[in-house]
Amino acid sequence: MKKKLLAGLLSVSIALCAFAACAKKNDETDSAATTATQTEETSSDASESASELSSESDPEVKGETKESENPFGDPNGTHTVVDHAGDSVEVPNTINRIAVGSFYPLASVITEYLGSAEKIVGIHPVSMSAAENGLLGQIYPEILDANTAFISGDEVNLEELLILKPDIVIGVGQEQAKAIREAGIPAVTTSASAWGYDIIETYEHWIDLLDQIFGGSEFAKKAMEKSDAVHADIIEKTKDIPDDQKARVLVLFKYTDAAMVASGVNFFGQWWCESVNAYNVASEVPDGSILKISMEQVYEWNPDVIIITNFCGTQPEDLYNNAIGTDDWSTINAVKNQRVYKMPLGLYRSYTPGGDSPVTMQWMASVIYPDLFKDTDIRQIAKEYYKEMCGYDLSDEQLDMMFIPSRDAARGL
Repeated sequence: MKKKLLAGLLSVSIALCAFAACAKKNDETDSAATTATQTEETSSDASESASELSSESDPEVKGETKESENPFGDPNGTHTVVDHAGDSVEVPNTINRIAVGSFYPLASVITEYLGSAEKIVGIHPVSMSAAENGLLGQIYPEILDANTAFISGDEVNLEELLILKPDIVIGVGQEQAKAIREAGIPAVTTSASAWGYDIIETYEHWIDLLDQIFGGSEFAKKAMEKSDAVHADIIEKTKDIPDDQKARVLVLFKYTDAAMVASGVNFFGQWWCESVNAYNVASEVPDGSILKISMEQVYEWNPDVIIITNFCGTQPEDLYNNAIGTDDWSTINAVKNQRVYKMPLGLYRSYTPGGDSPVTMQWMASVIYPDLFKDTDIRQIAKEYYKEMCGYDLSDEQLDMMFIPSRDAARGL
């Protein structure tokens, strides 16, 4: 393991922003995360000693899971996990039907972890829009069969959920989890903010929880190793950039006619900037996380580079052509120099932690410091990475889908 929402007049409620909305009901769990972390070592020891997770699907489809393949021994038994709220939850040793709640990135992370989406029977519509327009639905097309009717926003329809007959629900808030457990279904809570929005550390904690539930994943182990190695390499190559020469970066989390929202010092955008030794201009707002900003503020900051996430449909050409509202971007350095970039859409929206992070780090470094990373062939890096990790050969069209993502990937946000 390696390494907060208040922003004065510039702040905006989490409810304005899609990813933060997915964790809205998880915020209450963050104070409990420290307690949960204290129990991690014991839980992790049990997970690490387990054998590799069985890849068998629903026994009705592909036969019963053999006892010898179950990482927890008795396939008909149960074991206890400690979720990110610090709650102890008894879950089945054999899990064949999984519903993923309002925690948007988690459907992709679980699919990566298991190497298949065959056991995932329900996901959030916002997760589905990313799957339909990104690599997840290409590499694991079975995810596209998952039901989305059981959840709207961050509210679970218990009646619809029961129809899915899940063995477990993962990725809901603490109160939701309690209600679901009262209905007889094991449910665990997840957090995005308990680890300071550190991409690598947050992913590791997500994986630790999945290890407790499922027993282990070769994909996750390799993804964490690669993230550490790539991160260390980029830090080494950028460490000597003087403060006055650091690229000034604006991370646009969301930008529509209704609002312009930047990623502040306490959100994932800060980590992405720090990961390549760049300066997040929105970090000038003390304690800011998700910041509602104005065009006047952008003029003051005058960023060298603008990064747009896939939590909105906005594209670089929208800024180049002043296509949104009455905003005029023509005097901004990033626009004048054609240095506005859309984040990749890999197995999920790459602004968040996930299996895409090793590739996203290298993409980020190459677009922010192209001279320093002039030898980075990001398309080749992506081809090799997903071939190794997923056993999948990406076509040129799929690489375009990843690096020139569709507006539709933000549907529902």
